[in-house]
Amino acid sequence: MHIHKSALQIRLADASDVPAITDIYNEAILNGTATFDTELKSIENRQLWLNQHQGKYPVWVAYLGDAMVAWASLTQYSDRAAYEGTAEVSVYVHHQHRGTGVGTIIFEHLVQQAKILELHCLLARITEGNDTSIRLHQKYGFTLVGVMRQVGFKFGRYLDVTLMQKVFE
Repeated sequence: MHIHKSALQIRLADASDVPAITDIYNEAILNGTATFDTELKSIENRQLWLNQHQGKYPVWVAYLGDAMVAWASLTQYSDRAAYEGTAEVSVYVHHQHRGTGVGTIIFEHLVQQAKILELHCLLARITEGNDTSIRLHQKYGFTLVGVMRQVGFKFGRYLDVTLMQKVFE
C-alpha cells in the first residue's frame, strides 16, 4: 500500500509524541542497522533527547490518522560554533509502514525545513545494506563523501557506513 502525502499530518514533535518515537526507535535498535544503538531507550531518555532538539535542530512526526508512522530529526553535528550550520539527518519509519512512501514524504519535509532553517550542510550516515536510503538521499541532492569501513559492530559483524552530504548553495 502506497500512502499519499495528503494522507499524512507532519508537525513538530512534542512531549505527547515521545512514547511513539521511543517505540519506533526501540524496534530499530532490536531489528535493524539504521542505528548503532544496541540498548533500548526509555521514554525518559527519549524525552531528554527531544529536549535537545530545539531551534535549528528539531524533530518532526508523521501521523496517519491517530498512529505515528514515522519521525525525522535534524541533530546538531557538533557543539563547536563553527559547525552551527551543519546537521545530521535521521528518519525512522514504523516497521509496518516501511515501503509505503512514508519515509520519502517525511524526508522531503526534513530537507525543505532544513533549508528554511538556513542550515548550510546536511550529513547522513547510512549503514551498509541500506541501498534504498542511499537512493533516497541521492534523489534529494545528497552526494557521496566516502565509506567508513567496518566502524560499527551489530548482529555479530562489523558494518560499513556510507557518508553523504547535501550543501545548500
